[in-house]
Amino acid sequence: MVILSLTCIIALQAQSEIDFRPKLLVKELASSNNNVMPVLSEINLPLNLAEQIYPGAFFSNTTDAPGNPVRYVYIGRVNSCRSGGCSPGASETAAGMTHEYFDYYILFSEKGIVQRVRVYNYQATHGEGITAPGWLKQFSGYDGERGLTPGKDVDAISGATISVYGISLDVQDKTRLLQQFLRIQSSIPITSSE
Repeated sequence: MVILSLTCIIALQAQSEIDFRPKLLVKELASSNNNVMPVLSEINLPLNLAEQIYPGAFFSNTTDAPGNPVRYVYIGRVNSCRSGGCSPGASETAAGMTHEYFDYYILFSEKGIVQRVRVYNYQATHGEGITAPGWLKQFSGYDGERGLTPGKDVDAISGATISVYGISLDVQDKTRLLQQFLRIQSSIPITSSE
């Protein structure tokens, strides 16, 4: 019985890994790059910038295609509450299953402006309204200068309050992180190798 439970826990944890190369992203990047397959290289943010609420990673799109519109990509996960509420039971905590979640990505321009947000793996029982492309479109053009407060800057969705807050705050946070990273990169002088 103990071996079976441990095996189930390991299997659940293995299934919950973030897919950093989702088919939807690959297809979208290839179509925006004249059908050239995307080349993504992880960006290692300085430690003081990398403290994140939710797991995820930034990538640079180094695809060699004329007019490549997507320069940076963030792929991450946002936790939401289970249908029974936000307080996990002891067995859920031990199994590492304290939340439901969804995985999503943000496409950024060279200047770090949000071009598109897409949810590609929705593993929650409520709030699926945030996966609608029409609702996600409101993040396009976001540059991190203002807040993304649900009900004020972002449309609220009945039955998806926690998911709306989670993705809104994460898009705001990741856009600001990328903007800060780009400011730091632009202030580093380029040295010649002579």
